[in-house]
Amino acid sequence: MPSGDSSPEWQNRNYFNGVEMQRSAWSENNFRKEWKEIMDYLYSYSCISTWVPFNEAWGQFKTCEIAEWTQQYDPTRIVNTASGGNHYTCGDILDLHNYPAPEMYLFDAQRVNVLGEYGGIGLVLKDNVWEPDHNWGYIQFNSSEEATKEYIKYTRQLYDLIERGFSAAVYTQTTDVEIEVNGLMTYDRKVIRLEEKKVKEINDGICNSLNK
Repeated sequence: MPSGDSSPEWQNRNYFNGVEMQRSAWSENNFRKEWKEIMDYLYSYSCISTWVPFNEAWGQFKTCEIAEWTQQYDPTRIVNTASGGNHYTCGDILDLHNYPAPEMYLFDAQRVNVLGEYGGIGLVLKDNVWEPDHNWGYIQFNSSEEATKEYIKYTRQLYDLIERGFSAAVYTQTTDVEIEVNGLMTYDRKVIRLEEKKVKEINDGICNSLNK
C-alpha cells in the first residue's frame, strides 16, 4: 500500500512499544477504501504472493487490525504486516531492514523471518544516470569490480543468517530509482552494473542452501 498521512515514531530494531499513530476518520476510511480497491484490482495477478499494508512505519496505524482484515479478505496470500517496522506479532512475516550489510536483530519462531531490504551498493556511471550531479547510495564505489566484491561479501554473510532462521533476503535494488544509483541495472536499463557471472554464482549458492 502506498504510504500516506504523517509518519509516526519508527522503531525497527525491537517490537514496537510506543503509542500507535491515530489517523483522522477521513484518512483512516480513505486508507481502508483504497487498500481494498488495490487488492481487488490486483487479485488475479498470480505473481503477487504477499500483501504489504505498511512500510517503515510510514502512515502506520491499527497495525494488527489492518493485518487481520487483509488476511481475512484474501486468505490465498501471505501478509507482511509492516515491512521494516514498526513490528508487531501479527501477520505472517517478520521483515527486517538493514543497510548496508545484512543483519538479523529480531526473530519470531511463529512467523517467516526475512531481511526485506539490505545492500544499496552505489556506483555512478555518468552516461547512464537520471540526475548527473546529485546521486546517492548507502555506500559508494568507483568500479564494477569493487562493487561486485562488496555484493559478494554481503551475500556470503547471508549463509550465517540462514542457520539462524532467515528464510529470504531482498537486495536493494534491481534497478536505479531516479537519484538512487544502487541498482543491479542502471536507470535506463542499458548497463548491468555488477559482474553478472559472479553475481549469478553466489546467488545460486544461496538459493541451493535454502532448498536443502
